[in-house]
Amino acid sequence: MPSPPRVPFLSLAPGADRPLIDAAIARVLDRGWFVLGPEVEAFEQEFAAASGAAHAVGVGNGTDAIALILRALGIGAGDEVITTPLSAAYSALAVMMAGARPVFADVDPLRLTIDPEQIAGVIGPRTRAILPVHLYGQPADMTAIERLAARHNLAIVEDCCQSHLATAAGRPAGTIGAAGAFSFYPTKNLGALGDGGAIVTNDRTLAERIKRLRNGGQTDRSHHLEPGVNSRLDEMQAAILRARLPRLPEWTARRRALAARYRNRLAESPVDVLPELDAGHVYHLFVVRTAARRDLQAHLAARGIETLIHYPVSIPRQPALASADPADCPVAARACDEILSLPLHPALRDDSVDEVAAAVHAFEPRTVTS
Repeated sequence: MPSPPRVPFLSLAPGADRPLIDAAIARVLDRGWFVLGPEVEAFEQEFAAASGAAHAVGVGNGTDAIALILRALGIGAGDEVITTPLSAAYSALAVMMAGARPVFADVDPLRLTIDPEQIAGVIGPRTRAILPVHLYGQPADMTAIERLAARHNLAIVEDCCQSHLATAAGRPAGTIGAAGAFSFYPTKNLGALGDGGAIVTNDRTLAERIKRLRNGGQTDRSHHLEPGVNSRLDEMQAAILRARLPRLPEWTARRRALAARYRNRLAESPVDVLPELDAGHVYHLFVVRTAARRDLQAHLAARGIETLIHYPVSIPRQPALASADPADCPVAARACDEILSLPLHPALRDDSVDEVAAAVHAFEPRTVTS
């Protein structure tokens, strides 16, 4: 077996918070209530407060969160939702789950989030909503997106699955549009020990409908008002998330400090560091660009440094999206050939950042001569 990397990309095993997690799990086991109980209710209140929102609704995962928001807004068959080509494919798949068609607007070449100018060019008579993704923890240009949405009477649904506690021009991510969708997949800035998700909104009526839709459309145990789904955050994950939520501000500050150290150490290196264009960036990932990505990744791996690619294939080029007849997005496609995620997580040591940066500086891209 190959030896483990000296600098792993991420460790998902609980660390200093293990005693709190153990106590949370024991509390749920002792109570014997496992679905839609007091832990979920308490977490919804606590996460709403942490996110600067009036309401939060716990659901099964981040994909369901997006789809449920769209359904609750009445968006479905025959409608179109404009979204980004550079994200996990689940962003667009959630639009399809709601019965709508995803339409792609290319990304800003620097920010790599959806480009408002490109959005304007694809708005059509069937467009009902814009789904920006706050990619890698950096918010999209929400000021420009808001202006477009207001001009064309479109809903904004924020994909916040990588942006817990982020702010966009000082406003909490997830509270700018109709609602925001969050994921608690274990790799996220606030991760569960399994799947989980939540929706935040300031609209009480929308929150109440989403609560109904997540639970089969029930108004009570035996009466289904409308066709819903089964997408419920369970008590165990809610308790674990409650144990971890108070530490999220500390973890976020640590991510920002590590990112600042990377930026300092990678100055004048052979890679381009994605710019920080909003101080509300929460650095779910730290991403660099190079035309020699394959060689750089091999160079780092040989030095015991694990890296990942988020994402190697743009969503319009995924076979699963063929039925949506997506237009290609060349800026995103090029980025997908160049982006590389370096290790960054709250437990990462400063000297590990220095080691990664030194290894990047030692990289010598091969030149091609004709």
